[in-house]
Amino acid sequence: MSLTRSGLASFCVSIGLIALTSGDALSQKKYDSGATDTEIKIGNIMPYSGPLSTLSTIGKIEAAYFKKINDDGGVNGRKINFISYDDAYSPPKTVEQARKLVESDEVLLIFSSLGTPTNSAIQKYLNGKKVPQLFIGTGATRWNDPKGFPWTMGWQPSYQSEGRIYAQYVLKEKPDAKIAIMYQNDDLGKDYLKGFKDGLGTRVSLIAAEESYETSEPTIDSHILKLKATGANVFINVALPKFAAQAIKKASEIGWQPLHIVPSIAASIGGTLKPAGFEQSQGIISASFVKDGADRQWDSDEGMKKFYAFLSEYAPDANRTDYYNVYGYGAAQAMVKVLQQCGDDLTRENVMKQAANLKEFAPDVLLPGIKANTSATDYAPMEQLRLMRFQGENWQLFGDVMSSERGN
Repeated sequence: MSLTRSGLASFCVSIGLIALTSGDALSQKKYDSGATDTEIKIGNIMPYSGPLSTLSTIGKIEAAYFKKINDDGGVNGRKINFISYDDAYSPPKTVEQARKLVESDEVLLIFSSLGTPTNSAIQKYLNGKKVPQLFIGTGATRWNDPKGFPWTMGWQPSYQSEGRIYAQYVLKEKPDAKIAIMYQNDDLGKDYLKGFKDGLGTRVSLIAAEESYETSEPTIDSHILKLKATGANVFINVALPKFAAQAIKKASEIGWQPLHIVPSIAASIGGTLKPAGFEQSQGIISASFVKDGADRQWDSDEGMKKFYAFLSEYAPDANRTDYYNVYGYGAAQAMVKVLQQCGDDLTRENVMKQAANLKEFAPDVLLPGIKANTSATDYAPMEQLRLMRFQGENWQLFGDVMSSERGN
């Protein structure tokens, strides 16, 4: 076959256009480790064993939600491969599992791993590797540091901010307060304690006693006895569900009836209040940013209808009254939202760029008026809460939505 000079030129132009077009198509898809045309690998670390194993329901609900997403066609045509390991809430084990996820499983990112001390143990490693540590299950203030740790982002309102809100409530409701505080002896407990003291301001002298506990302790009864002996009329119970329940039960047993506040992380009806006893839990104050799965007022809520339908099909054995099931569902929806925004650019850099670009995003389970917002300079998706009081077998919301970052 022979070509004229003009025919050869046209042929070359055609070949060039095909190559250019193909190059443009290929350039639209960008991947880092853990992402392909068909799969997105997401890593996770949970305390499936150990003292906080009840909180691992978060990971189970997230796995179930990602299965639902996969059954619905995946994210932009890609299936989520959710790889979740047990660390027993032990920081050295967390480090081991994070290395396995990054270096052996080659995940795109690590999502929603639980715990303040455990995430603290892997924060420098993941930032050094430039692996997203995204929507982690802890409210420590340190997660909102885009300059120092640009690859780490939390999800829930910060513990310090929540602590400030409780302090303001105490000052308003109990101007003659004599305050006793029990807190977990790690960054989680110390963050709440700092926020509460900051909120008291010049009236920090209202604190009569502080008792710290270790998660390795089988019971915290002795701490409750010491705190009651101070004559305190306000008890700030900064504990995770297992220990918060013990404290509620012991306080009731010894006839101590202070204004009792538990943090949002211990507000689970199924995980804290039911084990402690509903009768012993009456009047307890807490705060939340998500709807309560045990509250019948949400039965006609469109978002919670979707949540209940999801539980029925994908997690029929899950306790709908457990705060941590609601929490896990909302966090998983946020993760999917970020991946959807990534499109075909599934690089780790773009994952963080999209995570820092949430605008008025409202997962099905957030309380009305509360939405997730992030930016390149603000890595705190959730900055709002509502106070609530336990009455009967449910939490009763009161007051307006409060900005936890401003404490007002």
